[in-house]
Amino acid sequence: MATAEALTDLLRGVRAQRADICRSFASPPWSLAYTMTTPFTLVMAVRGETWLLAEDGSRVLLRPGSVGLIRGSLRFVLADDPATQPQVEVGAPDCERWRVGTRTYGLDAEGETLVVTAGYSVDGGAATRLLNSLPAAVVVPCDDEHCPTLDVLAAEVAKDQAGQDIVLERLLELLLVYALREWFDRPEANTPAWYRALGDDVVGPALRAIHDEPERAWTVADLAARAGVSRAAMARRFTALVGVPPLTYLTQWRMDVAADMLRQPDATVGSVARAVGYADGFTFSTAFKRVRGVRPSDHRVVAVRA
Repeated sequence: MATAEALTDLLRGVRAQRADICRSFASPPWSLAYTMTTPFTLVMAVRGETWLLAEDGSRVLLRPGSVGLIRGSLRFVLADDPATQPQVEVGAPDCERWRVGTRTYGLDAEGETLVVTAGYSVDGGAATRLLNSLPAAVVVPCDDEHCPTLDVLAAEVAKDQAGQDIVLERLLELLLVYALREWFDRPEANTPAWYRALGDDVVGPALRAIHDEPERAWTVADLAARAGVSRAAMARRFTALVGVPPLTYLTQWRMDVAADMLRQPDATVGSVARAVGYADGFTFSTAFKRVRGVRPSDHRVVAVRA
């Protein structure tokens, strides 16, 4: 239950909408350098082995059925061998220049290697908690038994039919949830402290209460009552496991939720303020700038343009 709850919160700000999707064919020797403008990218090895080389020095092998996760606008290379020099520079605006077919790009349309890449739009709110906890590049195995979506995605991305974008968005979201769940279950995953604390009998109920109702005027006593412990016990254990006191975390989470809401075109500072528990926009704006470093109106302009 704790993992499911945490993933729900982490994924709220990661959208499959506006995903830049490429299906790439190639035959050895081949090497494609990607400069994605989106801050979160999935790389799916559908057929053939593919090396993923990130500019931070990460070097991982994707076997058929593997899913690679790349954090940030990081330049990376996909190749048959780490020693093969890039033959093409791929960016979202450049893909049309070497199109093979619908959403399909590559050096060899009949190539023995098939890789699908998908760049995600990510806002600056709760999704930041996810991105900051991931390495620059990781690979998660995705076999047919647990992740049959990959083959469906590979087939769908080659089509040109009505509703294709909607189908692809849903398939990408399923793949993303699976990959992140598998990664966060690994011992080496650098999961956030609050994520781990969701499984605690005392702190977990308090965190879920804050996540579910950020607009409520929570007190430490209220949160303690959720777990059936004293106020002092809640404050002590919450701070020890999460790293900040309960009400500090409440404010941080409110600002994350607010940042997500401000990306909506019809959102106003006043409506978002009320939705996260502030009586007026002035008090909310002061808290938002203190936590995030910019005024909510400025954040909203940037988020909507993105």
